[in-house]
Amino acid sequence: MTKSVSQKVRKGATSYDVARQAGVSQSAVSRCFKKGASVAPRTREKILAAARELNYYPNAIAQGLITRRSNLVAIIISNLTNLYYPEVLAELTQRLSAQGIRVLLFSLAAESDVDEVLDQVWRYRVDGAIVAARLHPEQLAAFADRGVPVVLYNRIGEGVPVASVCCDSISGEHALVEGLVEGEHQVFGIVAGPADSYVGEERVDAARRKLQELGRSCAVVRGNFDYASGDAALKELMRITDRKLDALICANDLMAIGAIDSARINFGLEVPQDLSVVGFDGVGPATWLAYQVTTIRQPVRRMTEAAVAMLVERIEKPELSPEQRLFAGELLPGSSARLA
Repeated sequence: MTKSVSQKVRKGATSYDVARQAGVSQSAVSRCFKKGASVAPRTREKILAAARELNYYPNAIAQGLITRRSNLVAIIISNLTNLYYPEVLAELTQRLSAQGIRVLLFSLAAESDVDEVLDQVWRYRVDGAIVAARLHPEQLAAFADRGVPVVLYNRIGEGVPVASVCCDSISGEHALVEGLVEGEHQVFGIVAGPADSYVGEERVDAARRKLQELGRSCAVVRGNFDYASGDAALKELMRITDRKLDALICANDLMAIGAIDSARINFGLEVPQDLSVVGFDGVGPATWLAYQVTTIRQPVRRMTEAAVAMLVERIEKPELSPEQRLFAGELLPGSSARLA
């Protein structure tokens, strides 16, 4: 290596240095490191060889100044749904990375904490956002005012048209309730999630209304989407029903797992002979042999693929109108419930 090349490596080479070393134009170097740009194979080989020799890496911040994009997308997600959303987050990150986009994760202790997080989001000049939390009309308006496209994940805009991707929770809960009723269960209980969870409330409302339609009543106890609240909720429902509860509908799988353990350990019940328990989401632990929860599996890959595609389209074409894509969940019959 010549002395001049050694000095460039030490100082930090530029695209101009790579172009001169490879004997090509500076625009050819820019195209070589731009995803999807066309560069002749031989030219690409020369540029990459020069870049390796000079220890050159494109400056993402400088590229962003030129294109007026940060290549950053915010993902806003609640940490209460702690078994389901890591899978969603991994899928979203992988799909966005394939588009050359980096993720900024903003985690919420509760969905009602969105305002505090948005103050941080605006500082990073993100190109767009995927939000798995409840946004009020004024919060959606803040995205529009800043020209930041947003796609809601597993919820819809309440009173405001906005791009969204959802699992059909209503149809899923109806299928679970119908199966339990046809299985001749008599005393029903529901374990809800936090009151500010859009998804949790939608599932509970769907289950309760279907039970009413079929002439059944139910007691509802609120949980926190975690294992401990499944245990606590079952204890409370057993007290309310004088231990006559024989069908339990949980707003997610983790609370269903907590309730199953509680039924066996604290009440000596056989699941599902004495008590049927159903959940929602289809997370990995729900399939473990000790539980085999009857649940609705969300099509995570299809939903995340759609969310990323919709967001990238709106980053490229901000004038696109809002749309909602609804995906059916899959009923997974397990050994935790007696369905007809």
